[in-house]
Amino acid sequence: PLRPPITLPMMCTLQSVLSLNNSFDACIWAMAMAAFFGLMHFGEVSVPSRTAYHADRYLSQNACLVTTDADGCPYAWLCLPHAKTSMIGDVQDVFLVEQVGLCPLCALHNLALFSPAAGTDPLFSWRDRTGTIQPMLKTAALSRINTILSEAGWGTAFGHSFRIGGVSFYLAQG
Repeated sequence: PLRPPITLPMMCTLQSVLSLNNSFDACIWAMAMAAFFGLMHFGEVSVPSRTAYHADRYLSQNACLVTTDADGCPYAWLCLPHAKTSMIGDVQDVFLVEQVGLCPLCALHNLALFSPAAGTDPLFSWRDRTGTIQPMLKTAALSRINTILSEAGWGTAFGHSFRIGGVSFYLAQG
């Protein structure tokens, strides 16, 4: 296919290779999980350049609420200030729920442990060698992901691959 889907075995490969106690890799893992289970394009969890990040256009720490529903089930509510599938000025809500095995909530929690950030900082950010918060660049994240997937014999992924894989996952659930 033009844009091959990310699959659960590919996600497992990413999880096994990424160093989840490293801020950079923890960020990539959280992004991959959010994009897959939240049916998001990778451009919605990343930025094109360091200077492009603005909290009114990209996901910030303040745009993520982790809470529980009326039945006590945990979920994360992401408020995308801008999405390809929403009208200009409309916020798109994305809900991530607890999953068995690969869990986006666990990935977000892990990211918060290894890359704590302030409210207006990017949700998907990492700390460089000096401890400075950096937004995760789409090119850097996809490069790391594609290196891992290529070395495992899977080929390469694209920005839409996570959304397509997530949709296929949910369709297979019935």
